[in-house]
Amino acid sequence: MPDQTQARDAGIVPVILAGGTGTRLWPVSRKSYPKQFWPLISSRTMLQETASRAQGELFAAPIVVANDEHRFIVAEQLRGSGHTGARILLEPVGRNSAPAIAAAAFLVAEGDPDQVMWIMAADASIADAAALGQALGIAAAAAREGHIVTFGMRPSVAETGYGYIEQGEALAGHHGAFRIARFVEKPDAATAATLIADGRHYWNSGMFVATARTMLSEMERLAPEVARSVRAAFDTRRPDLDFIRLDAEAFRGSPEISIDYAIAEKTDRAVVVPASLGWSDVGSWSAIWEIAEKDAAGNAALGDAVIEDSTGCYVRSDGAVTAVLGLENTVVVTTPDAVLVAHRDKAQNVKRVVDALKRLKRPEAEDHNRVYRPWGFYESLIQGDRFQVKRIVVMPGAKLSLQKHFHRAEHWVVVAGSALVTRDEETLLVRENESIYLPLGCVHRMENPGKIPLTLIEVQSGSYLGEDDIVRFEDTYGRS
Repeated sequence: MPDQTQARDAGIVPVILAGGTGTRLWPVSRKSYPKQFWPLISSRTMLQETASRAQGELFAAPIVVANDEHRFIVAEQLRGSGHTGARILLEPVGRNSAPAIAAAAFLVAEGDPDQVMWIMAADASIADAAALGQALGIAAAAAREGHIVTFGMRPSVAETGYGYIEQGEALAGHHGAFRIARFVEKPDAATAATLIADGRHYWNSGMFVATARTMLSEMERLAPEVARSVRAAFDTRRPDLDFIRLDAEAFRGSPEISIDYAIAEKTDRAVVVPASLGWSDVGSWSAIWEIAEKDAAGNAALGDAVIEDSTGCYVRSDGAVTAVLGLENTVVVTTPDAVLVAHRDKAQNVKRVVDALKRLKRPEAEDHNRVYRPWGFYESLIQGDRFQVKRIVVMPGAKLSLQKHFHRAEHWVVVAGSALVTRDEETLLVRENESIYLPLGCVHRMENPGKIPLTLIEVQSGSYLGEDDIVRFEDTYGRS
């Protein structure tokens, strides 16, 4: 958490952008469950790590902007780490960072347009909390005077995966803050080396500090179509459980554009605060290797991994035991349904693998074998001709929808906890080591009435086993 004596700005609103897909961290990060929801650098997820940096009496409750399909994951992870009171704005469709930030600014401005926002991605790492607090204090003071402030990270290497910021003249009255001379797109290696040699260029962290009034004023001036569309989507928003749903039709009308292109590179209010925060965008497996704890040979291992006679490797296993022998500077990542092996120097190009899988129409490109739902999750164990076996976990107090299927029957075997099952007109309590049969076409529902997670094995049999063979009659979570 930042040094709060440095911030001195009660009510700074953390705005956390949680809508990315993180394809460079495939096969762990995928569209269905991207990197911000994974514990990549500690026992907490990236979203939880990010929210924890701005937790305390000097900060307002966060605003999290997320995709609609991830809404329950966001809510559960925030609750699970003690972050209460968060406002979760749902994007009906991804439109990059500028529309997401505009939506958050409209929400803040509704309460106080002069409140300072601290805008950040949900999936970056910061090691030096004290330095962050000091930089945030400088940035917030400049933001109150109408500036849009970003943090420039002092570069340690000639990184080609980041954009750069060139420092201009000092900002009068704000020691440690400078006007921005220019933004530089991600450079090639030679250009990057030249940039870091002059001492005036910094990595672009993608974090911004500004008041809602300033951000909206510049949005209306420099990106009027974004401002107009998002305002319409915000004005016609509607509450949904703990979420705020932006109007889908209006939001789709917004251009798809980043905050850098829409505002930062055009505004005359841009300011940079140079800092050394131990920052990483955690954007590739090589970046994770950089910040991971390593052995004497420079190897980093996580999970069920064995490394022998190798140097400079990153090995992660979320599935089978993964053994590496005689390799140098290699990334090996194992999940239950996919394995990635790459040279560390090529880690920025993992997206090419994802694109190739998409062309082959492979589900592994975007979907994990484990599928999360508002009530828990399921994962396929075995699939054959006219049958499928799944493991289903239902959280305490949660329930599935009241539903039926046209093409399959189901057999449930409870292996942990207890299930309260509706089967047509019956309601039955199925305990551990007991089972129940649900014939094709019966109306059924399962809920967990207990205080521990309910785990069961589901055996499906029938002519069609797709997830779209479902008719919902009633659903706690508002799904159709």
